[in-house]
Amino acid sequence: MVHSLTPDAPTAPAQVFDWLDETAAQRAGAGLTRTLRSREEKDPVLDLAGNDYLGLTRHPAVTGAAAEAALRWGGGATGSRLVTGTTALHTELEEELAAFCGAEAALVFSSGYTANLAAVTALAGADTLIVSDAYNHASLIDGCRLSRAEVHRAPHAAPEAVREALAGRSKRRALVVSDSVFSVDGDAAPLRGLSAAARAHGAALLVDDAHGLGVLGPGGSGALAAAGLAGAPDTVATVTLSKSLGSQGGAVLGPRRVIRHLTETARTFIFDTGLAPAAVGAALGALRLLRAEPQRADRVLEISRTLAGALTAAGLRACEPDAAVVSVRAPGPEAAVAWAADCRRAGLAVGCFRPPSVPDGISRLRLTARGDLTEEQIAFAVHTVAALAPEGARE
Repeated sequence: MVHSLTPDAPTAPAQVFDWLDETAAQRAGAGLTRTLRSREEKDPVLDLAGNDYLGLTRHPAVTGAAAEAALRWGGGATGSRLVTGTTALHTELEEELAAFCGAEAALVFSSGYTANLAAVTALAGADTLIVSDAYNHASLIDGCRLSRAEVHRAPHAAPEAVREALAGRSKRRALVVSDSVFSVDGDAAPLRGLSAAARAHGAALLVDDAHGLGVLGPGGSGALAAAGLAGAPDTVATVTLSKSLGSQGGAVLGPRRVIRHLTETARTFIFDTGLAPAAVGAALGALRLLRAEPQRADRVLEISRTLAGALTAAGLRACEPDAAVVSVRAPGPEAAVAWAADCRRAGLAVGCFRPPSVPDGISRLRLTARGDLTEEQIAFAVHTVAALAPEGARE
């Protein structure tokens, strides 16, 4: 018996996006609604939610360098880096950033996200096995997906599991990918162990040092320098210019031939407008300030440990930080949202991490240990978070 197939009735134009309302309702029911909040020029709320680790975003040396760059070079880069978007200022930043981090060369991108996409997709393909830490940042995960490589999701911070995955590979090439400091709990990756596992099986190592630059290593020169891997011929790093350097953008650092390869093949470099001169100038100003005042990195670590210790002493489940991120566990997503909102009303801005942003499904508040915090501000932050903790937040 033959059945005739009748196409569904066409959807009215006004109903095409009705499914968005349904998914929004599902997110709301799960406590996962996200909203934008504009901040004023002079916000009275103490900010421990952003990533301005060294407190340099408003430093006169940084804002002055941004203004000077905009006056000299204009408001935008005018084109892609390979056309008209590379100024002498871009080249200065790349040379000084590479020298500071101990790399042969660097390449600046419009964001840390595009830098990660470029690094992964340019260094991996269909003939590659990528071994990626389960807690890696979304930009690394997206890079893995776009690379067309075979991807193995390794247990968090487990070099032996990485070694085992590499030993059983069938692909010709291999790439180990990991954050240096994970943005949820603030724990540092075992970079020496990952490097040893990669080298034992002829694999390259790619490290996203977004949360390490400016905080870890001698004078804030990064997690690779702290691990003794800076300048290694089989290791590549990506960094952001928007955290410790108080600006915008990202960069890839590594062997000169890797940087040449990215320049010629990375789609997020070739087809994206270059980073605006003001952002380049600001990052360069911050980098030079950090080189002149390396103690700023030590101060961030001191503050993060003070925050974590005081919150733990107050009975909260604060993770021991390896860098600037201080994570405090919440009983659930709804409680985390309410806790963060209560803190803001009390004058303190903290981050709120919930699924799917947290790979282990555990909701958290996240505090940023800014290097310019005073002792009074630290005490206020600890008191506010502890006093407003919801039921179930303590041990």
